[in-house]
Amino acid sequence: MTHWLIEALVAFNVFMLVYLAVLDTVYTGLVLIGWRAVEGYVRRRPLRDYATVATSELSMPVSILSPAYNEEAVIVPSVRSLLESQFVELEVVIINDGSTDGTLAALQREFDLVKVERIPRANLPTKPVRGVYICPHDPRVVVIDKENGGKADSLNAGIRYAVYPLFCAIDADTMLDPGALSRLVWEFQASPETVAAGGIVRVINGSDVRDGKLVEVKMPRGLLVNMQIVEYLRAFLGGRIAWSRLGMLLIISGAFGLFRRDVVVEAGGYDTTTVGEDAELILRLHRLRREQRKPCRITFFPDPICWTEAPSSLRVLTRQRDRWQRGLIEMLLRHRRMLLRPRYGVVGMLALPYFVIFELLGPAIEVVGYVSIAVSLALGVISPTFVLVFLALSVCYGMALSFCVVLMEERAFRRYPDWRCLRRLVLAALVENFGYRQLMALVRARAWWTILRRGDGWGEMTRVGFGPTAPTPEVDPVATPSSASV
Repeated sequence: MTHWLIEALVAFNVFMLVYLAVLDTVYTGLVLIGWRAVEGYVRRRPLRDYATVATSELSMPVSILSPAYNEEAVIVPSVRSLLESQFVELEVVIINDGSTDGTLAALQREFDLVKVERIPRANLPTKPVRGVYICPHDPRVVVIDKENGGKADSLNAGIRYAVYPLFCAIDADTMLDPGALSRLVWEFQASPETVAAGGIVRVINGSDVRDGKLVEVKMPRGLLVNMQIVEYLRAFLGGRIAWSRLGMLLIISGAFGLFRRDVVVEAGGYDTTTVGEDAELILRLHRLRREQRKPCRITFFPDPICWTEAPSSLRVLTRQRDRWQRGLIEMLLRHRRMLLRPRYGVVGMLALPYFVIFELLGPAIEVVGYVSIAVSLALGVISPTFVLVFLALSVCYGMALSFCVVLMEERAFRRYPDWRCLRRLVLAALVENFGYRQLMALVRARAWWTILRRGDGWGEMTRVGFGPTAPTPEVDPVATPSSASV
């Protein structure tokens, strides 16, 4: 029995070495492609006239859709921030998804809402709408009050009542940079085959926010949030920009994405039966446009900035990551017939195999690998020296990737100009390898059990709220969303 166990351990350890070597090679390739893409963008940036896009009456107008469920703490400054967007024609559509707190009341107090009759412009099924309101002082503000149906149902309701050809789907706890919309709209006007475009999402925790405006970017003191900042940089600058350049982008963050409304309506809107409605929609658009033999450009743009509040407690963070992984699992299972089908091009032949092998199965393989190392050490199958060398190389490689994306950020965007911010980023990149990464792998692997046990819905996230240097609670450091996760 021991003989067979040792042989199994040796075989699995060899498999793990090969698996990690391939994964690290892919990650290195993605970072290099991302580096070149960012360099190219920085060179071309002065040639792009975003100011004209923002002010021209010929620019494609945008409906900003913001689902809100119990977002009383952040909803008003978030709307104020959206109204500050430097874009000539837009509307901000807040969808109150049956909130049980004072979300709707806060909006009514701030914007003097008046109930109006508004005819839906799309035939998408949603939970009953109780009323549509506008602000008499600023008709750009539209509030839809509806029965609770989840985030996807709320977005579908927003699409039904939106009036413009492009819609921007964001979370209610997000804030847009004033020039973010014009940069993404430029992508649609420069390339008419574009059906969706995503922008980078950054963490706002610790920064100064006043009257719905970001006054000063700062790093929070909480190490848990700082490690998430490193994750976001790695996922966007070291992952999605490369997938976009290769024409294989499968995920646009639900926190910030711009879409052609007619194409999304034709596809049936957001799927209300999955927790990963944003990623599922992107993969469905790829599939339907390929089947219809129509062009489908889905891209990621590194400069448009959306700021969001990251979880500051470990409990909320693990729930968030569990939900992200369940969304990924459901997305890949529902569209499994695209896998290795030449009909779907590089998405079916390359992107989906990667996501299945390294994102769907990767967390479970990583957790089993930790157990295998521990048992192998106990039985003397591998030496402690080998384990230490292996772990040292893994940590050094992970830190090298993180430092590379931090350098990309500094060279191209410099959103964290203070040396104290850089010092905290470097510390977070180091500490995340000891406990935090392993915990996140366990959380993502456990998502299979969560799906089998219960189909958790949208869920709630406790908000600290936007405000002048809102404190971020210190949390003991305890993992990296992959490029697929954010």
